[in-house]
Amino acid sequence: MHVNRNAETTVHRLPGLEHQTLAGGKDGMQQVEVWRQTIAGGAATPVHKHDCEEIIVIFAGQGVCHCGDEDFHFGADDTLVIPRYVTHQIVNTGDEDLRIVATLSMAPVKVETADGDPMALPWDHHPE
Repeated sequence: MHVNRNAETTVHRLPGLEHQTLAGGKDGMQQVEVWRQTIAGGAATPVHKHDCEEIIVIFAGQGVCHCGDEDFHFGADDTLVIPRYVTHQIVNTGDEDLRIVATLSMAPVKVETADGDPMALPWDHHPE
């Protein structure tokens, strides 16, 4: 058992997206990762999928999750429940930052494009 100091966790900055892995493979976890992300107004995650379930808690902002063939609109204090291997994308539809925490049932998380090609995560430095 140990305590991670989130303020000391590396922040990865990509266009429109800030990411922190709060807990995961770097902590010896083998079955779960917890991510904190901020998505800027109008920005989105890539379209992707992964072979694990994902729970996303919305702390601030609003958006739409394109999930499979459906669109799910959400706002602050909502929770998104994304089944394993479903293609999805989170889009911030507002002007303010979208602040989320995601828990994924895989460590490290292996992400794929909608076509099934591996997608490298800039914050994932764990060996295969």
